[in-house]
Formats: sequence, C-alpha cells, structure tokens
Amino acid sequence: METATPDEYEVLKAEWLIWARLDQKPTSEPPWSIWLVLGGRGAGKTRTGAEWVKGMALGQPPYADVRTERIALVGETQGQVRDVMVEGVSGLLSIHTRWERPTWFPSRRRLEWPNGAIAQAFSAEDPEGLRGPQFGAAWSDELAKWPNLQECWDMLQFGLRLGDRPRQVITTTPRPVPLIKRLLADPHVAVSRAATSANRFNLAADFIRSVTQTYGGTRLGRQELDGELVEESADALWTRAMIEACREAAAPALARIVVAVDPPASSSQRADSCGLVVAGIDRDGVGYVLEDGTISGARPHEWAAKAVALYQRFEADALVVEVNQGGEMATSVIREVDGGVPVTAVRATRGKYLRAEPVAALYAQGRVRHAGAFPALEDEMCDFGPAGLTTGRSPDRLDALVWALTHLMLAPKGRPRVRGI
Repeated sequence: METATPDEYEVLKAEWLIWARLDQKPTSEPPWSIWLVLGGRGAGKTRTGAEWVKGMALGQPPYADVRTERIALVGETQGQVRDVMVEGVSGLLSIHTRWERPTWFPSRRRLEWPNGAIAQAFSAEDPEGLRGPQFGAAWSDELAKWPNLQECWDMLQFGLRLGDRPRQVITTTPRPVPLIKRLLADPHVAVSRAATSANRFNLAADFIRSVTQTYGGTRLGRQELDGELVEESADALWTRAMIEACREAAAPALARIVVAVDPPASSSQRADSCGLVVAGIDRDGVGYVLEDGTISGARPHEWAAKAVALYQRFEADALVVEVNQGGEMATSVIREVDGGVPVTAVRATRGKYLRAEPVAALYAQGRVRHAGAFPALEDEMCDFGPAGLTTGRSPDRLDALVWALTHLMLAPKGRPRVRGI
C-alpha cells in the first residue's frame, strides 16, 4: 500500500473541512455579516475562528471567493491575541501548511500572508486602537469577557468597511451581557453552538470526567462546559449565587421525604408540564431538594405513574398534590395507579409569588440545600418574579418545589423517624 509523502500528509491534515464538525463550518443561512460561535471550554472555538480567518485571507471557498486583504484580530488583551489566536495550539500559525503560513511580526502586531493579506492584532483594553484602521473581516475572540465591551465593539463596527461584504466571526463562551443577548436576538446573525463534550476526542479523558463530575449541571458548568447563556431576572426571588451556595454533592440521612405534584390544568398534549419535585428534611430541620422529575406533554395516567414511581424509588412518606386544578381528579388518578400511596391534598389560597416568598426566605437563611444540580428547575427559580416567568409560561417545577418545602418546613409536623436514602 502506497503511503503519503510528508507534503501530502501536511495537506491532508490542513484540509479542515474534512475534519470539522458541522457547528465549525460556516453556514449560508441566514445570509449573515456576523457569525456568533458559542461554545464551552475546549469545544474548538479557537480552531473555528482561526480556520475562518485563514479561509478569508487565502480566498478559499466556502469562506471567500477572493482574498480579504485586511483583517482585524481582537482579543481580551494583546497577550490573549498573541498566545491564543496567533501562536496557540489551534492558532493561525499552527493551522497553515508551510507554504501558506503567514509571518508574525510581534512588534508590529500583524500577520502577513505570502499572497499579501494582512491581519492586525488589537486589544479590547484599548478601544481607541481600533479608531482609524479599516478592514474587510474581523475575528473577535472571547467577546463576552472584553473590557470596554460596548466601546470596543462600536469602534470595530466603524472599521469594517472594506470590500463588498465585510463580515466577522465571534468565538466566545457565552455570558449574559447585553451585547451577546442582542446578537442572539438578531435574526440576521448566524449562531452555532457546541459543548466541551463535542470535542472530547481531542481532550484528556480525565479532564472531561473531572469537570463533568464537579461542574455538570451547575451554573458555571452550563456556561463554561455546555456553552449556555445562563440568565437570571433582576427581580427574581432567587439568584444564581444563592443556589450555588446551597449546592451539595448528596443528601445526608433524612427524617422525611415527599414527592410534590403540581398537575397541569388540562389533559391536552399542549397543556403545561406536570411539576414533580422530590424533597426531604433532616433531623436538624434542613431541607434537601433531591430530584426534579417534571414531565411535559403527559396524560394524567402518565404523570401519575411517574409520581408514584418517584415515591417508590425514594421511599417517600407521601405525595403532596395541589388540587386547585382538576380538584379530585388529581388525587383519584394517582389512586388508580396505586391505591396504597398516601396522598396529601393541598389547595392554594394565595398567588404563586406570595406562596414562593417564604420558601425563598428559607434559601436566604441557608436552610435549604440542593443535592445535585437541577438546571431546568433552577432556571425557573432565577427567572420567577412578581409578574411570573418572563416567558409567560406556568412555573410548574417551581410550584412543585414550593409545595414540597412548604409541606416539610413551613407547616407544623410531628417528629418523624430518621432514615437514609
């Protein structure tokens, strides 16, 4: 079998579009001037940005039909531009073949390709440095971390004025800063996303295992590993910091466990979700959230079966069922699944926000812990304010949480036995 020559191997290795994932390739829809690449740590964002700049500088389809003569490279600091975007393992100097590779002039902060294309390096620490130069393309790295973010972004936009179609790519781990949110809301911005795990074949297995075990599902993990934009409302009863402060790896022996059920108002497939939250309390009166088993689009017998299954798995003491919606139907359908399950019916006499306030106070006092991470539930908690959720949807997970902790911690109870889970 004939083997490849060193030059042939180098060409094959540099053929990025053969190896790239779909999220690392430029899309044609919608027609865009900005490509926003969101990803977790190590997801391959730098390689995506560097390959895009290479394609623009060399005039390689599908990036460009002709070379782009002037390109801006903008990073958080000059050191970041040099160490990551230019000289890094996935940086511009590493991804070219020997005969195409640009020359880096550190003192002038510029790359020059053999074909005459030039890329200039800029720091977000100095927005005024972008006043004057003009470009046909730009690569902005870790935009969400930039100092002087809006000012630097504005100066860059004024400089993108060369050629028929100036374009730019942004590679960043998302943070809920106003500019990122505006870009995501713009229908003319192309967006691609990737989690750290998407690039696991190029990362150490121990790294993936360690960070997933430590940060998986947490606010930091969702942002830094999953590449999610994790937000909270300014007037929400809970904050991300409050929830992170109450997180534990596991619960201790618990005195009492309940499964709270917030049934949907309708049996329609388009109805709200059925909130299902498992919580317990220890002998010192500290509450523990154990699982969010909320189910969407389920018929009554389906969510009832899920509630009973959670009751059995956690060896719970009771099902706490809100009966405002559906009245006796909610309890009767559970008894059809398992007539031996103890059901405690509860009825709301106040609005959702007023019911949630005392439970939020328990969190503020450090009296509730989360035994693990519950991303969807925690999203509702950090979005729920006086007007409800910003989406306008019913806070089904949050309602179930409030019923569970109210039953365990805010209603008079006898002293139950201590148990393990």
